[in-house]
Amino acid sequence: MNQYNFLFICQLGMGLFWILTYILIIKRSFQDEKYGMPMVAICANISWEFIFTFIYPQNDLQRVISFIWFVLDLVIMWQYLIYGRNEYKKTISSKLFYTSFLFTLSVSFLIIMVLSHELHDMEGKYAAFIQNLMMSGLFIGLLLGRGSLAGQSMSIALCKMIGTLFAAVGFFIYFRTPFITITSMATVMYDLLYIALVYRLSRK
Repeated sequence: MNQYNFLFICQLGMGLFWILTYILIIKRSFQDEKYGMPMVAICANISWEFIFTFIYPQNDLQRVISFIWFVLDLVIMWQYLIYGRNEYKKTISSKLFYTSFLFTLSVSFLIIMVLSHELHDMEGKYAAFIQNLMMSGLFIGLLLGRGSLAGQSMSIALCKMIGTLFAAVGFFIYFRTPFITITSMATVMYDLLYIALVYRLSRK
């Protein structure tokens, strides 16, 4: 198998398993009436997907994948704004809830734009790996904070990790840097911890 074909498989595998992850999150959120992705992760994802689909589009396959991610994340964002508002209505006002979301979305967009320019990374590689690591930690925090599988499932956890593995393997072989290697390994370890926590809760 030549380099191009292997990279294509890794890119396609990453894209498909993350699409499946998003679909499963949407499905579980509707079932439980609980948002399935933390706010900061939603804001970072939508910002990255918008930037690298419409402002700095990548190769044809990744552009299609990123656009699908973006559309699915819009649904996940809507679920957060609806279910999250209900979840926090006793602790914060509606004004503060929506203001904090818009502020986080704006900051996420600016950080990803500035980071990509400063690192001369118009493909968003570094921002993507940072976000994935951040998301893995945030999913664990969401799970522990709720103390239940509301909005979460083993299938979500497994698909997220498999998508991460496809990206990690592809970049380790063909675009290896110490930073990406460390963030990839850390993300996989957090994903394994997340799977273990989901399994433990599912046994209760």
